[in-house]
Amino acid sequence: MDALDALNETAFWLERELADGFKVQAFRRAADIIAGLSQEELAARVKDGRLKRTKGIGSRTFEVISQALGGTVPDYLENLRRGGAEPLVNGGHKLHAELRGDLHSHSNWSDGGSPIEIMADAARILGREYLALTDHSPHLTIANGLSPERLMEQLTVVDAINDGYAQEPGFRLLAGIEVDILEDGELDQSVELLSQLDVVVASVHSKLRSDKRSMTRRMLAAIENPHTNVLGHCTGRLVKGSRGTRPPSEFDAEKVFASCAEHSVAVEINSRPEREDPPDGLIRVALDAGCLFSIDSDAHAPGQLDFLQYGAERADANGVPADRIITTWPVDRLLEWLQPG
Repeated sequence: MDALDALNETAFWLERELADGFKVQAFRRAADIIAGLSQEELAARVKDGRLKRTKGIGSRTFEVISQALGGTVPDYLENLRRGGAEPLVNGGHKLHAELRGDLHSHSNWSDGGSPIEIMADAARILGREYLALTDHSPHLTIANGLSPERLMEQLTVVDAINDGYAQEPGFRLLAGIEVDILEDGELDQSVELLSQLDVVVASVHSKLRSDKRSMTRRMLAAIENPHTNVLGHCTGRLVKGSRGTRPPSEFDAEKVFASCAEHSVAVEINSRPEREDPPDGLIRVALDAGCLFSIDSDAHAPGQLDFLQYGAERADANGVPADRIITTWPVDRLLEWLQPG
């Protein structure tokens, strides 16, 4: 087995099971260290001890590299594979199989942990037909939000990646953004740049404890913006995880979801297990309002792209039909729907 592939796959399974970040980064860091080495050079460094003495190579990563070079699947990876063979959830399997893509993911250009290319490759390996790259916008400085200049640079990277996939049709990386909904309801990026993107996910990240009237007004303004395609994690709540818990924002759900239906803005079913956003009750309100939905991973690492299972289970449990979920649509139908007006 290729040693680089073994390290990256190990990191993938650890990300999928929400292992501690330091464990994941140990394998990603080791992969970066050996990425430029030929098999012959890598084998020589293993044999003479240089690799083991290399900063960033620990006992576990050295074991994985050595066993992969020996032509076998490393023991540690094999154990992770056995665990990964089991689904993450108990239900929603049929709906999960109908999902073609994912409209919310992050790379190391903002607060994700991996390069764009690795995120795209992981999505393709998982059988996705498309993945939207939606790094954060400038206002969210804590997440290294992209300035207009960096976003323009990222668009050229997305084009280059898609050019590379041209010989293997069946997957497309969509250019997108998770744009912050500012306090006045404006979107945190220029109209000129938003018009160049395939997908705009609009989310509230600040002043989450605003009063109900203010939050409703703020969300409605963003939904009415013709560039908004998806309303991201609408309550902002956290139900568990390393960041602690956070109550849902208060807003007039009937008004907000009626506006989503009127303006063809999909309501995101965010698949991160620490979010479970919207809550089940609000999914049903949005369903009754006639909304479309987007089941998204909000992945910040390759292994988290498989979190779509969580969203599919919740959508299925709340009776959301597959055709009302835009991420079950083929890419041509999706792109036609995404066009403003």
